[in-house]
Amino acid sequence: MKNNDTKKITIDLIMIALGCAIYALSLDMISVPNRLADGGISGITLILNHFWGINMGLSTLVLNIPLIILGYRYMGKLLLAYTIWGTASLSFFLWFWRLTPIITQLNLDNDLFLSAILAGTLSGLGLGLVFRFNGTSGGTDIIARIFQIKFGISSGKVLLACDAIILFISLSYLDIKHMMYTLLASFLLTRVLDSVQQGAYSARGILIISDKYENIAKMIDIELERGFTYLNALGGYKQDDKKVIYLVVSPREIPQVKHLIQNEDPNAFVSIFEVHEALGEGFTYKQKKPRLFTRK
Repeated sequence: MKNNDTKKITIDLIMIALGCAIYALSLDMISVPNRLADGGISGITLILNHFWGINMGLSTLVLNIPLIILGYRYMGKLLLAYTIWGTASLSFFLWFWRLTPIITQLNLDNDLFLSAILAGTLSGLGLGLVFRFNGTSGGTDIIARIFQIKFGISSGKVLLACDAIILFISLSYLDIKHMMYTLLASFLLTRVLDSVQQGAYSARGILIISDKYENIAKMIDIELERGFTYLNALGGYKQDDKKVIYLVVSPREIPQVKHLIQNEDPNAFVSIFEVHEALGEGFTYKQKKPRLFTRK
């Protein structure tokens, strides 16, 4: 194994463990004391803890063992190893946090709204780190992967179905009020998870179709100092060849791009879409500094 591979795997394992620690802290410190449910295996462990007082770390480990065995034939060795590591880390921290004084230092019993906000944010941060570094926390993630490979069903649909079933069962010990706050926490979890997994730096991608593409490209170079790419395209109506300008800019540069396009070609077709993460020159290194005056 090369040194770079060893370094990457080491960083992955550390960050997966850190993500599991944050997620476990959210469950132990907020979800359990405030009777907020959860989806997946974590939701089942909350049910077992409520009715029978079973340790969440132990139940997480036991419930994941058959799923890991089942997923062995469908998952690569590295992904399986990461899954086992994530499962073990989550089980350990669910046990560890219950033994530390920090659990009793945050009293949110009288504010379910704040509890839901904090639970969703911390859980999303923890799981986002796990997924960003190619790990899983086991449980329904394994089931979703198996269904995707064997039956072609998307992971999102399988996870949604599993969470819906477990949350429905959770109504056996939760009232509607607590379930509504659980849904709020789940919504925030998905938003924070996506931001952490896909990158917190949000950029904008722009596609520009215009007969005056050369003039527009020149102004982009002069006023924005941004690189751009010409894409070859075929017009759908006239079947004529066209050049499409593709570039990525920061959100604050959007008004300037619109203005220069309007000046050069008011009839230009422009499509602006969100880019969750931009890597490379101008974004993650050699970022250009804001200027008071444009280059002439």
